[in-house]
Amino acid sequence: MNATGVDAIAFYVPQLYVSMDNLAQARGIPAEKLKRGLGLQKMAVPNIGEDAATFAANALLNLILQNNIDPNEIGRVYLGTESAVDGSKPTATYAVEIVEKELAKTYGNRSFKNCDILDMTFACVGAVDALHNSLDWVKQDANRKAVVIASDLSKYDINSTGEYTQGAGAVAVLVSHNPTILAINNTWGVASKSEGDFFKPRRTYKKAELLKSVLTELNIEASKEAIDTFIKSTSSGFWSDSNEVVEVFKEEPVFDGQFSNACYADRITEALEHFDTQKKTDFVNNWKQIVFHLPYAYHGRRIIFDNWLNWIKETPLYHTLIEDIGKPEDTDVKTWTKAAYKSKLYSDFIAENIAAGELASSEIGNMYTASIFMSLLSYLSESLNTSKEISGNTIGFIGYGSGSKSKVFEGVVQPKWDSKIKGIKLFEYLENRTSIEVDTYEKIHCSKLDKPVLEGSKIALNYVEKEDTNYGLRRYKVNE
Repeated sequence: MNATGVDAIAFYVPQLYVSMDNLAQARGIPAEKLKRGLGLQKMAVPNIGEDAATFAANALLNLILQNNIDPNEIGRVYLGTESAVDGSKPTATYAVEIVEKELAKTYGNRSFKNCDILDMTFACVGAVDALHNSLDWVKQDANRKAVVIASDLSKYDINSTGEYTQGAGAVAVLVSHNPTILAINNTWGVASKSEGDFFKPRRTYKKAELLKSVLTELNIEASKEAIDTFIKSTSSGFWSDSNEVVEVFKEEPVFDGQFSNACYADRITEALEHFDTQKKTDFVNNWKQIVFHLPYAYHGRRIIFDNWLNWIKETPLYHTLIEDIGKPEDTDVKTWTKAAYKSKLYSDFIAENIAAGELASSEIGNMYTASIFMSLLSYLSESLNTSKEISGNTIGFIGYGSGSKSKVFEGVVQPKWDSKIKGIKLFEYLENRTSIEVDTYEKIHCSKLDKPVLEGSKIALNYVEKEDTNYGLRRYKVNE
């Protein structure tokens, strides 16, 4: 059967960003710690009215328009996200509805009528799951085409250790037979283990206790009986709800950074081993580029280091490393490992096999599910801009999602890959966004603004329904 893989790719990143220089100054830390230490330059910030649905819709619309794709030929749209706008109705349905209406004049009404639409959620690896699933589906019929979208908003508490890594946006790819960009091989390494390194729990508060705390802060005394009577008799839509607890959802996660790094390292090592048992692979020499899920730009180069050391152990490269920094037994393990990480040999490996995929992440921040796809686009765009010949190169992909799971796979760059990349102009777009002050970002973060900071977002939330039968249903608009 013909090869299957990525035939086209498109993206959307919000127009607003905060520079790390400004954020570091506001937080009282050295900017170089974020820039040189983590590779962070800018942090993408969604405009008012933007969310995972608008990001996804923009990326899907760009994919179709930039590549002249007939939506009637698309059999499924699978969205990977952990920033869903609804607990039941898939975010993908909102995105497809927006795009379907926008394309009606060209492709007719309901051009996605016979399309399978679905959200897939597993933290940051959900869109890789969507890709894995869609590839299997496409392989069954030579006429099948699928779109995989990764769309997310990375949001942490202000002043938390994760704040600097925030980002937002979406990437969409067309999966088909005889792909123009990347043929994806059949071998997949998988490793799963239930962990609590990062999650978004359903938080609950006793309604009576919540009301009592409000009254106490206002220095108003009220007995338990008075509070209970108020809750039972009030006409307030909030307080009169029959549930005794208030359920609160927050985009900001509960997380343990060091533990999450350990889980990431463990899962990818297990997934790499699983991949290798199925297809014996010389990862150092066979993979000409490694594309990672990037919680921050330099995370991949850090998290893969121990694996790299193991990969070169039985090769001449290890002897080169010893000649450069000495034997491990000549000093303590920590000092030697640090020297190995800073060695010319590993620096060259980063430059040749990792760095090109980090460039966009430095300018955007963590895109959760979309970060691994953006890393691919970053690599392809940089290769195009530097006229690097990459046709025939094998790319290794290392995905991770907290909770926790890793998936490892590989793809081969196709001969005409550049024909689908030259019109995207990723870095030109990122260079021409609008910088906002930290104060403005904080107001957006805390939902203190009602109007867009910058007019001109093509797709945005219009309003949220308030009637009983459709309360909370989101309505979007496309600005011409």
